[in-house]
Amino acid sequence: MQNNTKKRRALAAVEALKAEYPDAKCSLTYETPLQLLIATRLSAQCTDARVNIVTPKLFERFPTADDFAAAEYKEVAEYIKSCGLFKTKSRDIVEMCKKIRDDFGGKVPDTIEALTTLPGVGRKTANLICGDVYGKPAVVVDTHCIRITKKLGLHDLTDPKKIETELKKLLPPDESNDFCHRLVLHGRAVCTARSPKCAECCMNTFCKTGLKELKK
Repeated sequence: MQNNTKKRRALAAVEALKAEYPDAKCSLTYETPLQLLIATRLSAQCTDARVNIVTPKLFERFPTADDFAAAEYKEVAEYIKSCGLFKTKSRDIVEMCKKIRDDFGGKVPDTIEALTTLPGVGRKTANLICGDVYGKPAVVVDTHCIRITKKLGLHDLTDPKKIETELKKLLPPDESNDFCHRLVLHGRAVCTARSPKCAECCMNTFCKTGLKELKK
């Protein structure tokens, strides 16, 4: 019974967010799978807006996986300094491109299992690539997804992989990727971490937390 309630709530959330944010898409600017992969790595502890400022010159200098694979960490780092953690990120980018070149024939792989063998690539990034690039069902569990789906009452978990597994049971596969993009937009505009605006929320008639807040 509880699972049925969660599923109904998840479907209601899908529809409410679809109406509120019809144009759901990744806010990172990219033209190729490799560019999205690298931009996503750069977005860790950095805003998408900042990444979008940095990547045009980076991708102009290094157009392909081969170009990145042949690069010195130090040169890549110069292009991405303003994104933070630039030493770690530059190393990951060069090493992931070496692996793409050597193990995957220069093509960004299309499975979670293969993607997560790349340096610096976790399940969140792998799901984003599978969903946005390859059109596969995906659940991108970022901070907005974790926070909002917990408030909705879809789970009471903290581990991202467990949350991903739980949400895959509750969300229609063809909606899950866009749903996660919409959660990011909603998390920035309404259900913020510090001061959620429950009275303005399109999900306040069924959100477990929102209903409690509005009763106070």
